[in-house]
Amino acid sequence: MTNEIIAKFQDWWNQAKADSSLKHKGAMCVSTIDEFGFPNARFVDLKAATEDGFTFCTFLDSKKGLEIEQCQKVALTIWWENVGYQTRVQGNASRISRSMAEKYWKSRNRDAQLTTLCSSQSQPLLSGQQLLDQLSALRASFGEAEIPIPDNWGGYIVEPISVEFLTFSEDRLHLREHYFHSAGRWNRQLLQP
Repeated sequence: MTNEIIAKFQDWWNQAKADSSLKHKGAMCVSTIDEFGFPNARFVDLKAATEDGFTFCTFLDSKKGLEIEQCQKVALTIWWENVGYQTRVQGNASRISRSMAEKYWKSRNRDAQLTTLCSSQSQPLLSGQQLLDQLSALRASFGEAEIPIPDNWGGYIVEPISVEFLTFSEDRLHLREHYFHSAGRWNRQLLQP
């Protein structure tokens, strides 16, 4: 990804974080494709945006993880209403390194780590009480000890092939800047609103 694209994204993200009452300032919609060709979308926490791509963490054996393993083509959508910016990304996802996953695991708060340990994301749940009981047992079991990263938890980095920046306008004359990778280089094109 070019310096210009990532610099623009970082600038927008910093503006959104500085001028936001949102609790989840890194909320990003990840869309994957299931085995029947249907898209699935859900929100995750954007961990980083670098020259290498956009990183998020998840259970590797969750529905999204399994879908990414089947089809690495994903779409990301970030909407910062407070500043009127939207970014759309298409790209290919690949797993982050185990050491990188461990770094992100350690950045999670203790409650999030415990909840992750007792959850089998996307699997059927008999009752909410079952999960609460498991969480309570884990809290007692670990006490103050460090909570290890589960084997099935990690993350993905999405290397973009297309990035669109939209600046929202109340009169719907949105500014749309489309960057796309073609013939070994990045190109820029304006799009109709």
